[in-house]
Formats: sequence, structure tokens, C-alpha cells
Amino acid sequence: MARRTRRLFRGGRIIDVGGGHGMLAQAMLLLDGTSSAAVVVDPSIPPSAAKLHHAIVETWPRLAGLIEFVTGGVDNFAVTAKDVVISSHACGRLSDVVLERASAAGARVAVLPCCHDLDACDAGGLEGWVDGAMAVDIVRATRLREKGYRVWTLAIPRAITPKNRLLLGAPSTPRTCL
Repeated sequence: MARRTRRLFRGGRIIDVGGGHGMLAQAMLLLDGTSSAAVVVDPSIPPSAAKLHHAIVETWPRLAGLIEFVTGGVDNFAVTAKDVVISSHACGRLSDVVLERASAAGARVAVLPCCHDLDACDAGGLEGWVDGAMAVDIVRATRLREKGYRVWTLAIPRAITPKNRLLLGAPSTPRTCL
């Protein structure tokens, strides 16, 4: 996810929502040295996150002091237009929350949706044509585009994860359809 996201989005502070140990945020920093910092936001930061981060810093000292771990949800955290908001295996409505928060701030965003909750997530009435999880992700991509975002739909190899649909978006300049 980090490689595919970094191919499109360079620089900016990284906000890793539901990031746990912060591995995705740290990979994003390693792939692009122009990002000044990363914040890992999770309702419950694992106790071993600091130890793991310390081990990573021993190998890549340039990451020292660049990662902040914040216990809580993305709703309680400020997002700016310069940020890159990411969330890997964003379960259920978390993908929607991340997309909403990022787009409200005009930030670039990348989510790898997971565990689609068909009772809580909007499938847009498309379940008759495609499976429910796909319908939810199509609605997510469409809503992001309606908010003026350029949208990329990519996939992570199934050998890495069966929940492999990657949705990326960046604010675009208004275009006129002819």
C-alpha cells in the first residue's frame, strides 16, 4: 500500500488512521524523505509499538523523532490540506470516516477497505449487480469524485491480502464536461 500510494502522493505529513504499530506510516516515510512527520492515530496503540519503532529507528535513524503515536480516533484529530491520510484494512465504516475527514480538509487520501459492514455502509442499491462489498467501494469512489477529487482505484496483489482494493484520491481542479 505504501509503494502504490507514494507513486502518486509525495510529501506531506502522514496520518495513519487505525495504524496500530505504525508500520504503514513508517514505510511511507522511508519511501519519501520529503514528508516531515507521521502521526499514527489508533483507539488503542499496542504496547509494543514504541519498542518496534525503536528497532526500526536503529536501522533507519532518519526516522527518529518523526513519528507521533496518538491514542484516539480520527474525529478527534486535526487534518489539513497538506496531509496524506492513509488507512490500511480500514474495517467497516472506518473507511468512510477516513474518506469524509480527509475530503473535508482537502487532504490526499488512501484507504484499503476491509470487513465491509453492509448494514452500516452504503451500497447505493448496487447489490443486485455486484457483490455488496464491491458496491460499497464503488459508492465510496463515486462520492469522493463528486467532492471534486481525482480518484484512482488500484489493487494490492491477492497473495498479500484478499482485501485488496485500494482507493486513492486527491483534490483536483474543477473541470467542465462538454
